Amino acid sequence: MLRILLFLGTNLGIIIVLSITMRLLGVDSYLDQQGGGLNLNALLIFSAIFGMGGSLISLAMSKWMAKKAMGVQIIDIPKTNQEEWLLSTVEMQARESGIKTPEVGVFNSPQPNAFATGMNKNAALVAVSTGLLQHMTQDEVEAVLGHEVSHVANGDMVTLTLIQGVVNTFVIFFSRVIGHLIDRIVFKIERGHGPGYWIGVIFVQIILSILASIIVMWFSRYREFKADAGGADLAGNQKMIAALRRLQQVSNPEPLPDEMAAFGISGRRGDSIKKLFMSHPPLEERIAALENNQF
Repeated sequence: MLRILLFLGTNLGIIIVLSITMRLLGVDSYLDQQGGGLNLNALLIFSAIFGMGGSLISLAMSKWMAKKAMGVQIIDIPKTNQEEWLLSTVEMQARESGIKTPEVGVFNSPQPNAFATGMNKNAALVAVSTGLLQHMTQDEVEAVLGHEVSHVANGDMVTLTLIQGVVNTFVIFFSRVIGHLIDRIVFKIERGHGPGYWIGVIFVQIILSILASIIVMWFSRYREFKADAGGADLAGNQKMIAALRRLQQVSNPEPLPDEMAAFGISGRRGDSIKKLFMSHPPLEERIAALENNQF
């Protein structure tokens, strides 16, 4: 429930900012032309600018946000044998995957977790929690690193961002079309925008954003299987299975922030409805896929 409330609050903030920005720039007034008609071509262009633009800005800021939000300490010069091993392992896996070595960092969390992020595959960040290093064997950590490096090599951050941008575009577009219809049909406003339009846009955009997130989360779950397969290729199938089994032993994993969750290792648990909004498949499904070579 808390995650849904945070989700709604975050999206409401984005909606308000977008709506205010579009009104201040005169976008909505410009779109309402020709005797009260809606310029659909112009609306689609503006929706794409805001939808894709916001998503791409988030991607550009993703690595900086991750460092700040999670308190990631970047390993520039290894101070311990463990840090030296982390760097050398990621470097080797990146070389095998054909990408530049990502930055490697550690964040303070008692629960085993890890994530990868970055604007492109040659300027990425791979971070692991202190809990992961404490509770997993070296073989299991190697598999987790392979999983995250595979996310980077597969371009999952960029692809997911583009999908989110397309989804945002249509959410903005259809919310304004529906808001326009509410104004014209329900409130009988012939020109300009009345309160029905603004209330309708906000309400419909919240609903459509929730529905659209199901599409984004489905893609995230699909890519998680691919990252598991990549981790198995880089570290070994049994090591990847062992790492996932270790995560199963964690009864209450500490969740990553929503903006990082899609590229973490463990994900979140949930019932059949909540699964629609989960960024990761259940661990038992991921283990079964590895055991049966179903990728």
